[in-house]
This record gives sequence, structure tokens and C-alpha cells, in this order.
Amino acid sequence: MPVTTLDPKTALVVIDLQNAVAALPGEPYSTEDVINRTVELADAFRKHDLPVVLVRVSFSADGGDRPTGRTEQQGRATGTPPAGGDQIVDQLAGHPEDIVVTKRNWGAFHGTDLDVHLRRRGITQIVLTGVATSIGVESTARAAFEHGYHVTLATDAMTDLAAESHNHSLTRIFPRLGESGTTAEILALLS
Repeated sequence: MPVTTLDPKTALVVIDLQNAVAALPGEPYSTEDVINRTVELADAFRKHDLPVVLVRVSFSADGGDRPTGRTEQQGRATGTPPAGGDQIVDQLAGHPEDIVVTKRNWGAFHGTDLDVHLRRRGITQIVLTGVATSIGVESTARAAFEHGYHVTLATDAMTDLAAESHNHSLTRIFPRLGESGTTAEILALLS
């Protein structure tokens, strides 16, 4: 369903726009384009005194806080994370009023205080951006829906490692979880 409205108490939730992730190539949008569009949204949310939540993923050097379990995909990262890789990109960092949430899973709700931050502020809707569409963004959208939030997905302010994964989330999953719109469409609703 195309984006129709934003609740008076809406927060922007930005997934994994941090240095290590920003260095990855994105499809169908470059991570640089996603960051630029997210900055536009963040500036507009701040201008309207609406919360901006910057979610980052980070693990300890020994990997003891990484999710466990068997997977078919090899190559789960271990060892010392790159210095500064878990820091929010400069284009979004440096706003003391923003909320920073650190996660250790795909989604931003499980094992974090995201829900507490949102509920204490009376938030009823979230607008999601970030990387990767089919992983962190989708996992967070699913949990937000399950927590009773209205979910809006900024379709051109998110990207994935593969265009097919991005498109699958947009066409098959997101219509079941909320409304989708471009950055321009969401900005128009903020005006």
C-alpha cells in the first residue's frame, strides 16, 4: 500500500548506516545514495521535533555476544572488528538529540531498548531506512509490526547486497507489514 499518512508521533529508524556497512556496495541503490536520502529524512524529522533513531550493529572482539546457531552460510565474522566500523557514518552522526541503539542481531528490537525509547515518547509509527533491505530493515519491520507500530518503508532510502533481495522484500514482504513510499513522498507528508 502506498504511504498515505504519518502519525503525529512518528520516528525515523535508521538501520546499520555505519562505517563498515557504508563501505559495502549496494543494489539497487548505492549506499551513498541511501545515506544521502536518509540524511534528508533525518533533517526533516529533526526540524519537526520528531525522533531520529540511529541503529548500529556491534560485537565484542572475542565474538562472545554474537548470535549462535547453525547456518548453511559460512563465513560468519569473527575476530577483531575493524576500528570504527561500528560507528554511525559522519553524515548522520553528531546530533545529540538523536537516539543511538546498539543491536547484536539482525533486527533492532530483540535484545535492545528500542521499544522502550519509542514507547516513552508515545511513538505510534516508524519510518525505516538503511541496509540491508532483506536483513536488518526487514527484520526490524517485522518486529515493529508485531509490536503494534504503524510501519512505513522509505523504499529508495534502503538497499541490499543483491537487487533481487531488495525487490523481494519490497514486493512480497513489506506490503504485509506497512506502507511504502519514496523519500520525496515521505517528505511531502512531513510538510
